[in-house]
Amino acid sequence: MHTHDDRRLDLKSLLDQLQADQRLCATDASRVLEHSARAADGHPLELIAGLGLADRQDPGRQLDLDCLCQWLANKVGQPYLRIDPMQVDLAEVTGLMSAAFAQRHGILAVAADATGVTIASAQPYQRDWEADLAHSLRKPIRRVLASPLRIRQLGQSLFRLAHSVQRASHQQGTHLGELEQLLELGKRQMETRAEDAHIVHIVDWVVQYAIEQRASDIHLEPRRDQGHLRYRIDGLLHAVYAFPVSVTLALVSRLKHLARMNVAEKRRPQDGRLNSRLPNGREVELRLSSLPTPFGEKLVLRLFDPNQLHQGFDRLGLDGPLLESWTSLLSQRQGIILVTGPTGSGKTSTLYASLKRLATPQVNLCTIEDPIERLDPSFNQLQVQPGIDLDFASGVRALLRQDPDIIMIGEIRDHETAQVAVQAALTGHLVLSTLHTNDACGAITRLQELGIADYLLKATLLGVMAQRLIRTRCQACLGQGACQDCRSTGFHGRTGLFELLVLSDGLRAKISSGTDLNVLRQQAMAEGMRGLRQYGEDKVASGQTTLEEVLRVCS
Repeated sequence: MHTHDDRRLDLKSLLDQLQADQRLCATDASRVLEHSARAADGHPLELIAGLGLADRQDPGRQLDLDCLCQWLANKVGQPYLRIDPMQVDLAEVTGLMSAAFAQRHGILAVAADATGVTIASAQPYQRDWEADLAHSLRKPIRRVLASPLRIRQLGQSLFRLAHSVQRASHQQGTHLGELEQLLELGKRQMETRAEDAHIVHIVDWVVQYAIEQRASDIHLEPRRDQGHLRYRIDGLLHAVYAFPVSVTLALVSRLKHLARMNVAEKRRPQDGRLNSRLPNGREVELRLSSLPTPFGEKLVLRLFDPNQLHQGFDRLGLDGPLLESWTSLLSQRQGIILVTGPTGSGKTSTLYASLKRLATPQVNLCTIEDPIERLDPSFNQLQVQPGIDLDFASGVRALLRQDPDIIMIGEIRDHETAQVAVQAALTGHLVLSTLHTNDACGAITRLQELGIADYLLKATLLGVMAQRLIRTRCQACLGQGACQDCRSTGFHGRTGLFELLVLSDGLRAKISSGTDLNVLRQQAMAEGMRGLRQYGEDKVASGQTTLEEVLRVCS
């Protein structure tokens, strides 16, 4: 292998070194050389990885690009970096060098601070660019070795984004102001001139990138000096990009326009929805919510994958005896079943999975929601519209005239809605709904606070499920936090924690005007109810998550 500066990696030398380290055999090396003679020019490690050869030192594992890069980094004594774009200050690093310079040398800035700039390269012996860049930046250069594919893909994406942001910001004072007026007047749709294409491209990038990063929500937040883009991933928010304020407002206008919201109305909150088609043809639905702030409208986009409509209970983390009890509740012909928990605890996913189980051709299942979270063709959905006095209570009354068997009420939040839910249950319907309470027993006292009489509670309430979402350990690195899948957090994806209260005669006897929450909980635990934390401890014991994560969510 070369040890001279300013030399590119040589395929033959790399293959010799891999053989010397017993990572591949002579036959494999010959196959790579034959393949390279027919292949287009590319990075030698990509050529080797492209054949999917077995790692002779680690049976069952392939010599993939990640593995080869790590091997090379150890060989040349440079730190290896799995580039995680969520850990990179995207706006800052693209300003450190030109796109042409980065592309010419196959490098990418990945971090910068007062002590220096970290540059990723897949050519560890090439140093001809270092002196020029260090002189230009007036800072020392720290080198790391990274995947040539990641450097190339991320570099192209980031520099194109930075170019669009720069051009959109420059044009904002003239063209975008004119564009916004046109939108407000409703004279014509967004023009497709080259200037507008920059905002279109940024919006596309924001959505596509969110999906790539497994985000559940996108936050566009205008501030005094900058507009912030943040993604919620596995329940936690991550800063992604800092846009000029003018560009942020233009992105909000563009998204509102796509979602058929009133672009001219900036003083009132609005809701909207739109569908986005991914390059692979898959469709993702986005639900938008705007909110006026002193510096412009904040926009939150919640992402819904239509495939999630078909999620089974196992994907939600609901299994074993708990699932049997829940399924038994759902088989009842009449009564009220509640799902409780804070916002973002997965209540909607549990309800929709339950509705999918219940929505057979033999029943009429109707929902009233605010807003309709996910459109589903297997049941009838009604949207709350306060502007025309269609709230939950009046909506349920309308649904009761539609010969329903099962009714789902998006949320019970006032006395009137609670009252009609009880009346629906008393008249022979199965009612499913949600409440915002900390635990299952709290639903009983919450309904009492909403004015439901004790005898009606005892007659109609079948059961309550409280739930939370916790992050699950990354399967790729087994929670060690050493892989790109989990961006070095040790967690990838989420699962549910559940607490199921089934109303027994013993519990009904404890319901009275002065019901003590602790008395209810003690009775429920005595009858076998397992709390959220106990359910979490089972997940810890099975290796799905950590005790710290359970305590974080259940504290």
